[in-house]
Amino acid sequence: MTIERSTFPLPDVDDAMTAPFFAAAARDALEIPRCVACARFVWYPEAACPSCGGSLEWRPVSGLATLFSWAVVQRVFLPAFAEQVPYVTALVALVEDPAVRVCTYLIDSETAALVAEMPCEVVFRDLNFPTVEGVSVRVPMFRVTPR
Repeated sequence: MTIERSTFPLPDVDDAMTAPFFAAAARDALEIPRCVACARFVWYPEAACPSCGGSLEWRPVSGLATLFSWAVVQRVFLPAFAEQVPYVTALVALVEDPAVRVCTYLIDSETAALVAEMPCEVVFRDLNFPTVEGVSVRVPMFRVTPR
């Protein structure tokens, strides 16, 4: 598959399934789809609830999470990331439903001290790349925080 968007590697904020996620992030809010019928959070977004087939609505969540997994990226795999290395990618489990694990950047955290289940909180930052001049996308990132 070849990605031909001029804004790659920025996220596609116009994708119908994920546009509400990025619209919420632009307002510094973290929202996750939740089933109207069974109240289950559904992540990654789908057209309907995979448990009961109910309709989904985007609901705000607290932005509190625990660190599930992470990787420290130290080598550039695309020219757009050259200025970012090293950086930490992570999966964080939301406190509202630990089965909801959001893929994110982990920022402002000491990488050598990371351990599973550390408490984290959402922060919103503009994501940009030198290969996509003049364009940025507001995204949720997480940082380790004491509780």
